[in-house]
Formats: sequence, structure tokens, C-alpha cells
Amino acid sequence: MTSTAAHSPPSRLAADPAIMAALAIAAVAAATLAGAWFFQLVLDIRPCPLCLEQRYAYYLAVPLALVIAFTAARGAPRSLLLAGFAVLLLAALANAWLGGYHAGVEWKFWPGPNDCSGPVADLGSAGTLLQRLDTVKVIRCDEVQWRFLGLSLAGYNVLISLALAVMAVWGIVAAKRAA
Repeated sequence: MTSTAAHSPPSRLAADPAIMAALAIAAVAAATLAGAWFFQLVLDIRPCPLCLEQRYAYYLAVPLALVIAFTAARGAPRSLLLAGFAVLLLAALANAWLGGYHAGVEWKFWPGPNDCSGPVADLGSAGTLLQRLDTVKVIRCDEVQWRFLGLSLAGYNVLISLALAVMAVWGIVAAKRAA
């Protein structure tokens, strides 16, 4: 006699590590984005251009991980799941590299991009300079606006991205085992 509970959707989710890995990636990426928006909108810590670029991987990870979880629950081919987890892994590793680069710029290990850490070249005419200074707030990539335990938000992005990469590897291993 077969138990119907073993085939119910909640037990299917718990029984498939690929689904759990995808849902964990989606949850961590969504929480990271929520944290970034909280810092920006509530605490008024405005992102620099590199900070905004580091969000792209999370904007990709949330919907892609949810699609992977949904398709895995529907019995999608494992090759499709492996491809999805591989994209998530590459995005997480690239984002970890970008966060490391940004943290290095903040620690002055190397120069950052000219548009957010280089010298100010064109200030315009003297007549409009004061007016422009009143309306423009330049967020520099090489200045840390917030640190906790010695790490800036870029440093925490490295750690979170590496954790997402580990979760993506977990998903790849789980999808290969189920094949």
C-alpha cells in the first residue's frame, strides 16, 4: 500500500534537495535585495555605481531560482536544472568577484572606476557650480558609508555571493544525483 502523504507536494519539496537549494537561493537573494533597499530607503545609505551593479546578480537569482524550483517540482529534465544552477553559480561567482573588487577599491588596494572614484574633472562654469553642488550628491565608490565588524556592504556582498555559489553547487550535486 502506497502512502499518499509521500507523494504530496510538501513532502516532494522536502524530499528533493534541488528544489530546496533553489528555494534557498531565492530566499537569500530576496533577503539581500530587501536589505539593500532598506539601507538605501530607510537608513539613507545611497548606493554608488558599483553597489548598483552588484544587485544585478540578485535580480537574476530570485526569478531564476524560483523557476528552477517550480520546474524541478514539475519533474523537469535534470539537464535543464543543471543549466539553471550553472547560471546561478556563474552569477554568484562573478558577483563575489565584483564585490571583492569594490571592497579593494574601498580599502584603496587599487583604483576604482573613474566615474565614481576618480578625480572630478568637469565642474562646469563658475556661475552654475554652486547651484549644481546644491542639487547633486556624488556617491563615491572608494568611500565606505557603513561598516560592521570591519566589513563594508561590498565585503558582505562577497560573503553572501559565495554562500549563494555554495548553494548552487548543492543544487548541481542534487540534480546530478537525481538523474
